Amino acid sequence: MSAAHITHAAVGVIQRDDGQVLLAERPLGKAWAGYWEFPGGKIEDNETPVQGLRRELQEELGITATSSYPWLTRTFDYPEKYDAKGKLETPAKTVKLHFFVVTTWLGAPMGLESQAISWQRPEKLSVSPMLPANAPILKALSLSNTYAITNLSELGEVLFFKRLKIALENGLMMIQVREKQLTVVDFHLFVERVIKMAEPYKAKVLLNSDSPYLELGLANELNVAGIHFTAQDLMKLQVKPEGVLSGASCHNSQELTKAEALSLDYVMLSPVKATLSHAEANPLGWDKFRELIADYSLPVYALGGMHATDLHTARSHGAHGIAMLRDIWY
Repeated sequence: MSAAHITHAAVGVIQRDDGQVLLAERPLGKAWAGYWEFPGGKIEDNETPVQGLRRELQEELGITATSSYPWLTRTFDYPEKYDAKGKLETPAKTVKLHFFVVTTWLGAPMGLESQAISWQRPEKLSVSPMLPANAPILKALSLSNTYAITNLSELGEVLFFKRLKIALENGLMMIQVREKQLTVVDFHLFVERVIKMAEPYKAKVLLNSDSPYLELGLANELNVAGIHFTAQDLMKLQVKPEGVLSGASCHNSQELTKAEALSLDYVMLSPVKATLSHAEANPLGWDKFRELIADYSLPVYALGGMHATDLHTARSHGAHGIAMLRDIWY
């Protein structure tokens, strides 16, 4: 479909500090009435996406967005929809959805268009049905903004597990195990211990694809949440694994495109800044980072020289969050 026939819409993921997001039910008289969605609407010809977002939230909910982050951009083809008598109710159309995460606003949200609204936990909705385009969005919202990569080789076992406990107590919810220096036996013991510590906090533990367990096809023996593919393994991957969280390391547009084509759950883009682990690599910088993920449909973690204080900057440039190999453990 040509760009002229694509409807652009700004969508607000209005998120409270406790993680709950605001959903609205489409009222009678509108297409897909009775379905639930994130608030927003069509971007006018004279508006930027963020201007359209602010206007739509004011018109629909009576609130003024004061802080928002650019997030995902997804294109969705809505099929024709027929009523109970077989009459065409809504024609097919293609919509390009520009999602923003709204973190602060003025006013109390109200359904100004006679629509019901409800605060919901993305991982456990109590309202349905959702508009079809929103399923991947809910899954993306279950991903933490901070992602840690294990660093046993530098810290040593005693100090690493001491720091892991502190990080979990401080809210760490995603951990990637990347310790290719370990033997198969030692790797198994290490992962089991990480999982045991993470379980009470409901933190997700993923294995890097260069781990000895994945090479031997033994990953199912460990109760891990998913697999993180190296860039090299990503380019060889033909199908996204089923039933597990799947992410990948990316360094350029080609790798980002491959991850998107596979519909992975997230990517890491690096190196944003200079980093000890890849001292020979030229850092992207924030402007190039933003350019590479413009209009990107998957959640992106900024990696490379990241510190906890970089989270706001990363999200301002379109990232879902940050990934850290060193700063998270110090």
